[in-house]
Amino acid sequence: MVIQEMDSLGGSEPTEPAESAAPVPVRLVLEDGSEWQGRLATGGLPGGGRELRVVGEVVFNTSMTGYQELVSDPSYAGQIVVLTYPQVGNYGVREGEDESDRPLASALITRELYDARAVGRDAFGPRLAAAGVPVAEGFDTRALTRHLRRRGTLRGVLTADRTTPAGELATLASTWRSPSALEVGTRSAYRVEPARSGGGPAGAGANGMAGMVRALGGRRQEPARHAVVVDLGVKRNIVRALAAAGCRVTVVPATTPAADIRALAPDVVILSNGPGDPRDLAVLLGEVRRVAESLPTFGICLGHQLLGLAFGARAYKLPYGHRGANHPVKDLITGRVAITSQNHGYALDGESVEQAGLVVSHVNLNDGTVEGLVHPHLPVWGLQFHPEAAPGPRDAADLLAGFLAATGGAVASQARGEPGGGAGTRAVRAVSVAAGVSGVREEGMPRA
Repeated sequence: MVIQEMDSLGGSEPTEPAESAAPVPVRLVLEDGSEWQGRLATGGLPGGGRELRVVGEVVFNTSMTGYQELVSDPSYAGQIVVLTYPQVGNYGVREGEDESDRPLASALITRELYDARAVGRDAFGPRLAAAGVPVAEGFDTRALTRHLRRRGTLRGVLTADRTTPAGELATLASTWRSPSALEVGTRSAYRVEPARSGGGPAGAGANGMAGMVRALGGRRQEPARHAVVVDLGVKRNIVRALAAAGCRVTVVPATTPAADIRALAPDVVILSNGPGDPRDLAVLLGEVRRVAESLPTFGICLGHQLLGLAFGARAYKLPYGHRGANHPVKDLITGRVAITSQNHGYALDGESVEQAGLVVSHVNLNDGTVEGLVHPHLPVWGLQFHPEAAPGPRDAADLLAGFLAATGGAVASQARGEPGGGAGTRAVRAVSVAAGVSGVREEGMPRA
């Protein structure tokens, strides 16, 4: 395996603000035939935006901040994102805070786009326009969000075309298919070195994961432990968090065989977030299970779903998904509630998780859906939400830190096939089973 050396996870190169264009009326036509009116908020697009036609899944996000991280999150690949907070762009954009090398959302819809150049900051809209991502404003985002909640997530077409019948555009919308995580992640392996003393890797900016470092007692582990990240569309802050915790990180393509991952001798394996339906990734499940049965493994978002599927659980599509930074999640082990950042449209079926021999460790307090799992005998944990959330909240930062601490020590003796799984396995088993996740639930706790 050829691995490219990298010493930074900085942001994209600065871009010159594009000149504002005269407002262009646009409409969003959903696959149910409903129409929503607005205007193009950014210039710099081909044809002045008058040729605009974007097809994608229309989803809403309830976050009040974090728009720069949101549109560059690979999990939003191919989606038209509606922001419920009425004004976007208030604080501009900053270098080093993107979650990938470019915006990956197909389009952004908001009530009002603010031009932060008025207060001396780089503006959000021109940055997106330079990347070819349209921003539309003037929409009644409250009514649109309520419609999506009632009808469920719908596909749609955002267009400046005022003449094509809505029915024809609705049919076009219904043909959209989500990009695969196999297309979004890296095509070649690369490395990121541990954080320099006192902070995150070069270019980590404000998202250097101070909370993660605090959760580990502010200490770097010496010598550096080795974390392999299986890239299904990984957010940069997952890699930053691992580097900030003192890990040497190797990021590998999603299709990397388990044998090749074991050959890298990692201490832990992280299955990343990513876009799309986990049920479309059946080709990966055998390798995921082989990895999880031989190495300490932690799944985040899509990675969590793949862990469940690999052990025999079932996944299903949520009516309108969980996307925002205010989702309450209860830890069934400790009883603690954390406010979490989430971005997913699918979930694991709780009953099937238990039938697969896994244990539900966390549930969403809004709808009771599965938010976490553990294996009762292996160092295998999964979280549906983002413990490394950028820009936050960081209530759950200690969960990833706790996994790294609990699996600390040598490269898992599991990888050598030794019985009992070594110190890492015993530590995780002590944390999970002794804490009460072996099937015993506290009175009054909701079932997933």
